[in-house]
Amino acid sequence: MSRQFRLPLHSPPSFAREHFAASPTNAQALEALDAWPRWVDGRLAVVGTAGAGKTHLARDWALKSGAVVVEAANPLEKPLDLPALRGRAVLIDDADRRAQGGHLDDETLFHLINMAGVDGGTLLLTGRSAPVAWDCAVADLRSRLNALPVAVIDEPDDIVLEAVLRRAFAERAMTPAEEVYPYLLRRIPRSSLEAIAAVDLLDEAAAAQGRAITRLLAGEVLAFGEDGED
Repeated sequence: MSRQFRLPLHSPPSFAREHFAASPTNAQALEALDAWPRWVDGRLAVVGTAGAGKTHLARDWALKSGAVVVEAANPLEKPLDLPALRGRAVLIDDADRRAQGGHLDDETLFHLINMAGVDGGTLLLTGRSAPVAWDCAVADLRSRLNALPVAVIDEPDDIVLEAVLRRAFAERAMTPAEEVYPYLLRRIPRSSLEAIAAVDLLDEAAAAQGRAITRLLAGEVLAFGEDGED
């Protein structure tokens, strides 16, 4: 039987708060973000592992605050217009992974932090590690980073991972058997990225084999094996 090829059905990602799974692992970040614009000195850093939900929450905040968004991991096409950002809300996503040779250098980041809290300006930074661990060569910037208020998103729990799985399946227009969710939650690593990767593998296998997504298929594709557990 010839293999059937499907057109991609992925929905565009939504950063709306209602699509974020709140749990004790991210309560600190939610509380800190909801305190805007009453942040200490107009500054906040939200940190957590890859796939923890930092960008989701940050982009939701940026939409509500009308923030200028800077993706620090990508080189900027031109230097930031710092005077134009005075009094504005600014989001620097992936601030710990600033692109080498880009325009978001130590001096620019130093000025952005100093501008926060002036004329109503605010600054949100995200990173995988705490600001005290970020690389910088300017002593004054080091002191500013060390003083930033920090909200931590912990390793995802079952509440978050189940929401990630359900959203990933829905974005691919897939409806797995309900038994698949607890089965996967007991076996996949505690990582949102790993959860999405598992869904991608199941999507590909189900399409190639013309099968529904069941616990049996999940065990075969993800090499869990059958260990007698429910």
